[in-house]
Amino acid sequence: MSDSIDCLVIGGGPAGMTAAIYLARFHLKVRVIDAGHSRVTWIPRTHNHAGYPGGIPGTELLDKMREQAAEFGIEVEHGLVEHIEKQGDEFEARTAEGDVIRARSVLLATGVVNKGPPISPELHDVAMRRGLIRYCPICDGYEVTDKRVGVIGNRTHGYKEAVFLRTYTRDVTLIAPDTDIELSDEEHAKLDELGVERVGGPCASLRIEGECIVVPTPKGEMSFDSVYPALGSVIRSELAIALGAEGSEDGCLVVDDHQRTSVPGLYAAGDVVKGLDQISHAMGEGGVAATTIRNDLAEKMVLAR
Repeated sequence: MSDSIDCLVIGGGPAGMTAAIYLARFHLKVRVIDAGHSRVTWIPRTHNHAGYPGGIPGTELLDKMREQAAEFGIEVEHGLVEHIEKQGDEFEARTAEGDVIRARSVLLATGVVNKGPPISPELHDVAMRRGLIRYCPICDGYEVTDKRVGVIGNRTHGYKEAVFLRTYTRDVTLIAPDTDIELSDEEHAKLDELGVERVGGPCASLRIEGECIVVPTPKGEMSFDSVYPALGSVIRSELAIALGAEGSEDGCLVVDDHQRTSVPGLYAAGDVVKGLDQISHAMGEGGVAATTIRNDLAEKMVLAR
């Protein structure tokens, strides 16, 4: 077991890397542990992240963040943190690889996992790279302007995504993942007004045909330029919840205006926190969290060189 560090950052996506850069530049001792599942790596090319005319692939953006962090001595360590416990004023974290880390503070930037449609993993990755499957209409709705778009979802989540995408194209179809779309009369009326078709499920395994993605349904096979799964997400907040941190109904961590969770010394930033799931937003929260961590630690000890 090594000596205590100032902050353990769990998650090496945009929120975690931004925080790590700030923390290192505050002359704090930091480690970043990342399991290698950041959603930013799914992005074929992001066009709404400022500063990159023509867009930038998610993997390249993440590489640049890590290259910048390395300038200040931060090397991302591949690993999976399985357990955290509070020991007095410090935390002890254990990884699947057998490492034990003691830290005066912990920042969770663990993100979320999107629930995907029925499709083989290999084909899913190909469809993602080609823009046939998309998960974030805020990020890339512009790219489906006037295209044929399918939304796989039901209830309010599917309804809201279909309505949002209708502002980009007239050709939107909402497809139930199960048997029924399960909408209210008011939601059905709104979709009628917008001209959004509804199709009952269940939808079978998706496949690629040429430049399109095909969704088999009981009504027949439907072909789209892009499909948006609106099936919810799994929030990677279990480490904090196990420590007693407050979470929302859907499992997102509740934080104050400075990214503090309800557990002293435990902070959270990015998609694991309830808010706008955007790269720029996650990076902003990472900067706020790092500055808060620095200031909170300074109240407990003298930070001097």
